[in-house]
Amino acid sequence: MDSKELKTAKDDKKSREYFKDLIDREEYLLKKRLPPRLPTRKNDVYVSRKTNFEAQLNRCQKILDVGNEVYIHGLGSAINRAINLALQLKERGVGSVETSVHTSTVELVDDLEPENDCLEPEVLRRHSSAVHIRVYRPEVSESTLS
Repeated sequence: MDSKELKTAKDDKKSREYFKDLIDREEYLLKKRLPPRLPTRKNDVYVSRKTNFEAQLNRCQKILDVGNEVYIHGLGSAINRAINLALQLKERGVGSVETSVHTSTVELVDDLEPENDCLEPEVLRRHSSAVHIRVYRPEVSESTLS
């Protein structure tokens, strides 16, 4: 890291601490925006911590049975659940199901709304990890069957 990057990282850390202090003192109200989403297809499942795990698992299984592949997306604290879903589907497939995993970092935006009129609204940007898992049944060629 060069000195310019180091200075930017320190300024960014100070900025986050400054806004955290303002939120703690109840001068601002933190409102989290929804994360950006990839285009949704019929075989995309966005995993959350709030939805029932069995319901998510059954939905993924139905999509996998109909279309032979499902894409599971997890963000932040839902990453563990997304990975667990993929592993459960793979276990249910008894060797006929494969997975392909990709990770990324997503920029999230939070709005800081002032509690009183003398302060200006602020925007806070942060990053969160994401996982994208393709669960699929590989095509079986005739040469492997014989």
